[in-house]
Amino acid sequence: MDWTAVKVITSSEAVEAVSYILTNEGAVGVQIDDAKDFANLKPGRYGKYGEIIDLQEIPHRKNGAAVTGYFPRNVFVPELISTIKGRVAKLKDYQLDPGAGLVVSEAVNNKDWATVWQKYYHPLRVTSQLTIVPQWEDYQPSSANEKLIFLDPGMAFGTGTHPTTRLMIEALEIVARGGESMIDVGTGSGVLSIAAKQLGVGQVAAYDIDEVAVRSAKKNIDLNPVAADVKVGVNSLLDGIHTQVDLIVANILAEIIVPLIPQAFENLKPGGRFLVSGIIKDKADLVERELKGHHFVIDQKLRMKDWYGMIAHKAVEGQE
Repeated sequence: MDWTAVKVITSSEAVEAVSYILTNEGAVGVQIDDAKDFANLKPGRYGKYGEIIDLQEIPHRKNGAAVTGYFPRNVFVPELISTIKGRVAKLKDYQLDPGAGLVVSEAVNNKDWATVWQKYYHPLRVTSQLTIVPQWEDYQPSSANEKLIFLDPGMAFGTGTHPTTRLMIEALEIVARGGESMIDVGTGSGVLSIAAKQLGVGQVAAYDIDEVAVRSAKKNIDLNPVAADVKVGVNSLLDGIHTQVDLIVANILAEIIVPLIPQAFENLKPGGRFLVSGIIKDKADLVERELKGHHFVIDQKLRMKDWYGMIAHKAVEGQE
């Protein structure tokens, strides 16, 4: 057995936070099984060979969510279980419902780990223009304006099915006009960078603190020739980055967005747009207050279920 899987049974609203806890404790990747994601599926060709099947026949969770972190065999997972349980329970302190908070572990081998989640991951139309397609699916666009994002998320999360990612892609579709420069903070699977390129954004730099996520992003970029020139690297937020761009996007937790805000202001051109998501309902006021306190103007708020996204711009002196 090559990996140990630690599964946390939680609520849909706590998925991102639990994912962060697992990676912070040493998981090299996560798998998310969220009942709310299944609710987004529409009737279509979900069979192995493209045949139309009843959605109810697809195995899925009926409620809540399970987040599974994968730990390499050199990590002694039993020592981590109590820590993970404690951190999950403390999510209540951040107004996040941890759900059952049950934490269990089991050994898995490479073959099982690599394929276990594929049955839950199908083509998903996320905006009027963009559809996310697993790289193993044979999918044809249904219209001339439909653009495809091919992903093999592997050990990184960010497949486009979670509301926070979908909110960010919608925000990109709203603001992108073509030719902009952009920084993608916390790129994960690289889905936002690829989406931006499909929408005509010009120069894109993508960063993540997790080397596994960076490798995953590079792999996904290779699946999408339109994104071939995206530059991907390891970095903590925008530490050490001093270059002004037109767009900065960040799909991360509100607690991490807050310290990013002054960095984003420094790295945006006057009037440049800052797109953020990953904000649970109870943290929306905090993020909005911090944005306004650092001379950002809120242009639009987006919401999907209990999650919020915001489009803001860097105020030009004397104007808003």
